[in-house]
Amino acid sequence: MSSPTPAPAGARSSRLALLVVGLCWLVVLFDGLDMFIYGSVLPHMLETKALGIDPGKAGDIGSYATFGMLLGALSSGTISDWAGRKKTIVVSTAVFSLASAVCAMAGSLGVFSLGRFLAGLGLGGLLPSAITLVSEYAPRGRGALIVGSLMTAHQAGGIVAGFVALWTGDWRVSFWICVIPLFVGVPLAIKYLPESLTFLQAKGRTEEAGALAERYGVRAPAPEEGKRKGQAGPERWSAVAALFRGGLWVQTLFFWLASFGGLLLVYGVSQWLPSMMRAAGYDLGSSLGFVVVINLGGIVGMLIGGRLTDRFGGASIGAIWFGATAIGVYMLSVHMPLPVTYVVVFLTGLFLFSAQAMIYATVAARSDDDNRATAVGWTSGMGRFGAVFGPWLGGQLLATGSTTTGFTVFAAAGVFSLIFIGLTGLTSVRGAKDTRPLPTAS
Repeated sequence: MSSPTPAPAGARSSRLALLVVGLCWLVVLFDGLDMFIYGSVLPHMLETKALGIDPGKAGDIGSYATFGMLLGALSSGTISDWAGRKKTIVVSTAVFSLASAVCAMAGSLGVFSLGRFLAGLGLGGLLPSAITLVSEYAPRGRGALIVGSLMTAHQAGGIVAGFVALWTGDWRVSFWICVIPLFVGVPLAIKYLPESLTFLQAKGRTEEAGALAERYGVRAPAPEEGKRKGQAGPERWSAVAALFRGGLWVQTLFFWLASFGGLLLVYGVSQWLPSMMRAAGYDLGSSLGFVVVINLGGIVGMLIGGRLTDRFGGASIGAIWFGATAIGVYMLSVHMPLPVTYVVVFLTGLFLFSAQAMIYATVAARSDDDNRATAVGWTSGMGRFGAVFGPWLGGQLLATGSTTTGFTVFAAAGVFSLIFIGLTGLTSVRGAKDTRPLPTAS
C-alpha cells in the first residue's frame, strides 16, 4: 500500500497548525498572567504598604520589569534566529516562572524589584518567538488572524490575574500561583512543541525537518532554500542590518515608533488602570473588575482585528484601532455611572491590545523567513522603551493625584501610534514587500 502523498511545499497540516497555536497559546496565557498580576495586586500592596511600597516606587518597579522585557525582546529575535524558536520559548517561560518565585519570597523591595526585572527578561523573550513560530505555521492569508488568536491568550492571562488577585487577597500567594508554568507549560513545550521547519533547514538539520514534515503530512522546504537562508547572514547582526537596506529603514523606524506608543499604552494602562480607577472614586472590587472587563474586550478585539487586518492590511486597521483606543482612554477620565464605565472599559480593551498585535502581525507579514524573528523581536524591543516609560509615568501622575491628566497623556500616546502605523501604509514606505502574502511555514 503506497504512503499518502505529502502536501505541497508550504502547505499546512491543520493538526500541526493547531498543535503549534495551542501550545503557544498556553505559554502566552502564562505570560499574560505574569504581566498583569503586578497591576492586579498593586492596589492591595499600596493599601497595606507591603515592603514599604508607595506609588512612586511602584512605578519604578513596573519600569524595572518592562526594562527587562526590553532586553529580552531585543535579544530574543536574534537568539531565536540562531538557536531556534522552541528553545527560546521554553527558556523564556522558565525564566519568568522562576522570577515569580523570587517575588513571592521577597523580604525587601529590592529583592522584589529584582524578581520583576528577571520576569521581564522572560516575558520579553517569549512573545516575539511565539508570534514568529505561529506566523510560520499559519495558513496562507490568515497570518494576522492567527497572531490575533494567539494574543487572546495574553488577555486571557489578564483575566486570570484579576480573578487570582480577587480570590487570594494576598500578593505573595498570587505570585506563587505564577510559578505554575514551570511545571505545566515548560514540560509540555519541551515534549510536544515542534521547531520551525524553515529554521531546521536553514541550520542544515534536514533529517529533523523531514521527520517532522512526514509526521504531520507536509513537505519541508527544499534543502537548497534552507541553505541559502542559512548563508544569507553568517553574522547574526546581518538580520538586523537587513531591516535598513534598500530604503526599508523608513518603514522600520515607523514600526518602532508605533510600537513605542502602543506599548506605552498597553503597559501604562495595564499596570495603573485598577489604581487610577480606585483613585477616581471606584471601590476595589470594581477596580479589579475593570481588569477582567478590559481583557475580555481585548480577546474580542484580537479576533476581530486579526480578521480585518488579513483583509484590509495592518496599517489602515491599526490606525483606526489606535484612534478608537485614544478616545476610549480619554473617556475614562470622566466619572460615569458604573454600568457605562464597564462598557467603555470593554470597548477600550477591544481596541487597545489588538492595535499593538496588528503591528507585530504586519511586521511578520512584511519580513523574510530568515529574519522574521529578528524583525518582530526588534519591533517589540524598541517598543519596550515605551513599556518602560509608561508604568513610570503612571506612577508619577498618580503620586501627584493627576488621574485625569494621566488618562489624557495615555490617550495622546494612542494618537502618536495612530500617526506612525498609518504612515507605514504609504506605498513609498511599504516598498515591494507589502505585496507578499502573509507569512507561511515555508
